[in-house]
Amino acid sequence: MADLKLGIPDRTPSKMTITVSADLNQTLKDYAALYRQTYGESETVAELIPFMLAGFLEGDRAFAKARKESLPAAGMSEKSRRVSGSESE
Repeated sequence: MADLKLGIPDRTPSKMTITVSADLNQTLKDYAALYRQTYGESETVAELIPFMLAGFLEGDRAFAKARKESLPAAGMSEKSRRVSGSESE
């Protein structure tokens, strides 16, 4: 069989459940309303959030750099990161 260079990424959607504050919930609803007003298309908050998160992550230069460098802290637990991060303060 041929060794093709094109690799299709896993496109299986993952469902997540999150809890947000009342203020953030209202802000997200306001954004969805403005989106509808601006583009004439009604999208639910749940439909918009993945695009918001993707845009945020794509725009975070520090995250992109760390990811490019193979995320050296990725194997550390959250508690370990907080402890080691507080030592430098």
